[in-house]
Amino acid sequence: MRGSTHVLPPAAEKGAQGRAVLLARGIRLELATLAWNVVGVGVVFAAAFAAGSVALAGFGLDTAIEILASTVVIWHLRDTGDERRERRALLVIGWAFVGLAIYVTAQALYTLIVGDHPHHSPLGIGWTAATFVAMLALARAKGATGKALGNVTLETESRVTMVDAYLAGAVLVGLVLNAAHGWWWADPLAGLVVVYYAVREAGAAFAEVRG
Repeated sequence: MRGSTHVLPPAAEKGAQGRAVLLARGIRLELATLAWNVVGVGVVFAAAFAAGSVALAGFGLDTAIEILASTVVIWHLRDTGDERRERRALLVIGWAFVGLAIYVTAQALYTLIVGDHPHHSPLGIGWTAATFVAMLALARAKGATGKALGNVTLETESRVTMVDAYLAGAVLVGLVLNAAHGWWWADPLAGLVVVYYAVREAGAAFAEVRG
């Protein structure tokens, strides 16, 4: 009809507004994760180098992967209608997990075989403790937001953040045991904890791509 305008029904309009709010929340959560990890990657690698810690080096790489994952998800959330973006985002996250698992396994086994003793790292202990708390909170918030949106990529990346929290906790235990009791082998063993989670989450990301 001439002069008519298309108006969304109230329920549809409310649903569109709710989705926009959730998308904005998802982007804010990813930006917060990105900011934390951009600072953290420098702190962790400095502590890893100073202490000669395999666990901290692995955690630093995981932090770098989290930076990559957050960047990819922000890119995806800005255009959720593009299915190719979602597939590429999931592939990047999956292969990043594979690379992390390979590196941490190789470094931990090398350290255990050679018997290279890492030094104490107060900086590493402080940062991993803070990161454990922060990543747990961010992972839960992103998971809930992704579920509400029905967005597989955000839900998958929330598990990346949860792995980051688990690894921070495992590394923290290894660092504390090394500092308190001189159990140097606890450091590379703590690094191996992430391998299980990395392999599992890589498989989950690839499964989502296969559909």
